[in-house]
Amino acid sequence: MKIIFHLRVAVIGFIMGAADLVPGVSGGTIAFVSGIYDRLINGIKSFDLAALRLLLRGRFKELFRQIPVPFFIALGLGLLTAIFSLSRVLSGLIQHHPVKLWAFFFGLVLGSILLLARETWRWRAADWTAFLVAAVATYWLVGLEAIQTPPSPLFLFLAGAIAICAMILPGISGSYLLVIMGKYQQVLEAVNHRDFAALAVFIAGIAVGILSFVRLVSWLLRTWRHVTLVALTGIMAGALRTIWPWKEVVSTRLNSKGELVPLVQVNVLPPENAGVILAVLLALAGAVVVVLLSRLSPDHRVSAVKSAH
Repeated sequence: MKIIFHLRVAVIGFIMGAADLVPGVSGGTIAFVSGIYDRLINGIKSFDLAALRLLLRGRFKELFRQIPVPFFIALGLGLLTAIFSLSRVLSGLIQHHPVKLWAFFFGLVLGSILLLARETWRWRAADWTAFLVAAVATYWLVGLEAIQTPPSPLFLFLAGAIAICAMILPGISGSYLLVIMGKYQQVLEAVNHRDFAALAVFIAGIAVGILSFVRLVSWLLRTWRHVTLVALTGIMAGALRTIWPWKEVVSTRLNSKGELVPLVQVNVLPPENAGVILAVLLALAGAVVVVLLSRLSPDHRVSAVKSAH
């Protein structure tokens, strides 16, 4: 049974990796709907000072009891496999068939919202308030225009902390927030030019952000679980703005290969042609994938939601 469980986690990790390769789509959405969100949050939270002391003292057996190492190995293998095997494919689809790709992921996220709304139903007044506030705030956030921030280490550190927090939340893309904060190009250049000092600052921000934010999310799920799940559903609803299939390019950037690619885009109405029908069919396919994903949960259900009742 453990082998089957870890195979499922690896498959979920693969799909999370594929989602993270598409700007505007969050792997957290996949973790959420597939039922491993709680396990992921609590697993990350287990990386604390006590774990560091165990590591430094060489007490690996106790460390492995505290940290779910097999879970992270399976998840990591799935993620890395997707990144190394699909990066070219998805880059090509984004460049040559963007509407079709966005339509599929739009259906995937929309299906996630409907599935989780059904699982957390019935909503009270507080639930509706949490959903609407989260949805409107997220819709506003992902619609912000890119700003220019100083290239100082402090702002790079803060960008890493904020971006990783977004990646933990279902629906919000960390790379998209980097674009809004004006740090996407700086991080990209640091990677391309092997600027290890800048990358170290950015990674330090990621470490501080993820270790602190997961504690907040874990506490919210433990204390106000139902309304928190509803709010997370609202975040996904607001984030649909970033993956609307039909977009108009406002500004572009040069990628690592010197190619001109979209940087900032705005949503537009779909054109009146046959391509709309195909986009709708792909969106429906994305929704079907969500149902299949929910069955990949270790106990064949959306466990992160079911345990809320």
